[in-house]
Amino acid sequence: MTDAQETAADSSLRTTGGAPPDDGGSVAEVPIPLLEPREGIPPVIADEASLAAVVAAFAAGTGPVAVDAERASGYRYGQRAYLVQLRREGAGSALVDPVACPDLSALGDAIADAEWVLHAATQDLPCLREIGMVPSRLFDTELAGRLAGFPRVGLGAMVENVLGYVLEKGHSAVDWSTRPLPDPWLRYAALDVELLVDLRDALEKELDRQGKLDWAHQEFDAIASAPPAPPRKDPWRRTSGMHKVRRRRQMAVVRELWTARDRIAQRRDVSPGKVLGDGAIVEAALSLPANVHALAALPGFGHRTGRRQLEQWQAAVDRAKELPDAELPQPGAPLAGPPPPRAWADKDPVAAARLSAARAAVSALAETLNMPQENLITPDTVRRVCWEPPGDRSDAAVAEALRGYGARPWQIEQVTPLLAEALKQTA
Repeated sequence: MTDAQETAADSSLRTTGGAPPDDGGSVAEVPIPLLEPREGIPPVIADEASLAAVVAAFAAGTGPVAVDAERASGYRYGQRAYLVQLRREGAGSALVDPVACPDLSALGDAIADAEWVLHAATQDLPCLREIGMVPSRLFDTELAGRLAGFPRVGLGAMVENVLGYVLEKGHSAVDWSTRPLPDPWLRYAALDVELLVDLRDALEKELDRQGKLDWAHQEFDAIASAPPAPPRKDPWRRTSGMHKVRRRRQMAVVRELWTARDRIAQRRDVSPGKVLGDGAIVEAALSLPANVHALAALPGFGHRTGRRQLEQWQAAVDRAKELPDAELPQPGAPLAGPPPPRAWADKDPVAAARLSAARAAVSALAETLNMPQENLITPDTVRRVCWEPPGDRSDAAVAEALRGYGARPWQIEQVTPLLAEALKQTA
């Protein structure tokens, strides 16, 4: 039994039959399958009257609120939420349909003062924000698991390792835009929030035992206060297989096909990959087909692609082929920071030596603290400090540089002496 499991043994957990044990419970040596929500599968909230009742219930509830959202990645365009799950002491569990009830700001307001418990919060917060739900405080059980040193931090693994229960995860990749949602999917969705608060409580005790609870709170506050991510510049450059495309004319083909595909996918509300695969886009860019017949012979444009579709794709290719040289995209996205580390030895051998020393020091400290290096300090921050180090290499100057790159106080305290020493050794 891990330390975290011992901590969880104090929680008021479920028995196999579904009722909280009277004696405080214990973590079973053999994980117990969690098959049903303790109050059964909640009805899906899909009208304003039912939503108002849920809002009132959760406003009257107490303690943290477990929150989760299901998207239809790979099926629909974008990352909107198709189901929102919540659970709170005194309110029970709720399943809300944000398609039927697209404005959940009243629900967000009702729990605004509570701590929200999410697993991998950064994945769900964008789609929750779109429907009016924005937390002021949160506890991320996945991030807590990373900081506490758990090797597997998926929700199922965490619930099993910490609480001794097995969650059924068979419906994680289904099309959540389906209506009506089948009962097995709803059961899965309700169980995802069933033990989130229990998991939060156990992880809080474990982090406190390790002296990392304040660190975790700083990380959670940073997530909750982060502004929405800006739109990605030149998203077409992220096409899978783009590394094969080296000529500017070919890049223009990728850009035109990607843009045409995105427009169609958005209009049809389907995943862009269902309209045209990335592999097909790259093949067309490399081949520069002269006509529809040549395009149809390429992988990804097979017999299932209709004549009209082929014509629209060929039109995109032709637009790219007709562009004047001045309008062709430049090779590679402009760098907003240091060059890739593999190029440092040639561009600046001294900087490469700084980076090597800094990476070794950070790796050793992360191992001592039993957490991933990227949670101790982001690799990008280490690269930036090593590429353009502060002038005097003092602890104060390094700490100020780290602060400017968004490092949290606990991270600055932990890594500043190591980075300052690495910079001094390679000055």
